Amino acid sequence: MIRILIADDEELIRGALAALLSMESDMEVVADARDGRAAVTAAQQHRPDVILLDLEMPELDGVQAAIELGPLVDSPVIIVTRHARPGTLKRALAAGVRGFVPKSTPASELAVIIRSVADGDRYIDATLAAAALTEDESPLTSRETEVLRLTQEGLATKQIARALGLAHGTVRNHLSMAMAKLHADSRIAAAVVARDRGWI
Repeated sequence: MIRILIADDEELIRGALAALLSMESDMEVVADARDGRAAVTAAQQHRPDVILLDLEMPELDGVQAAIELGPLVDSPVIIVTRHARPGTLKRALAAGVRGFVPKSTPASELAVIIRSVADGDRYIDATLAAAALTEDESPLTSRETEVLRLTQEGLATKQIARALGLAHGTVRNHLSMAMAKLHADSRIAAAVVARDRGWI
């Protein structure tokens, strides 16, 4: 029996996935979560065989949750997303994610993918993989990426400085550099561009 944890902030989708996968004779949904932080906690409690994470969730997104889960559990992670971007795929692979599939994947195909990943294989949607090979690398440094990610989460520059242990002026400099690289006229616009390209 393959024990599965599902995390998705949309209750309807989370419930539908749980119901469909529970119909498979060799699968059991042992837990579900509505955000990335709850998914990390549930994974530690239930030790599932496979973890399905929605990419865009509150608290921690799917990739951030996968990074936190890495040293805590051995369960392979599959990212399921409606807005799949090649840059995000690269982030997911760097985080050790074993599967990356769009939400348009039929339930029967998803079940096959789950079995494959549970057996130790990796599954990456072919269209996303092809796009990732041709996409430009992010021009942002790791620190610029961090400050834009926190900007996207709604933090003010002083809050970002506190969160990262940096001087306020240093954060402003990182944001200015990121805005220049992304040709954005505000830090919010820069965060949107970076998010849309899958860089944060």
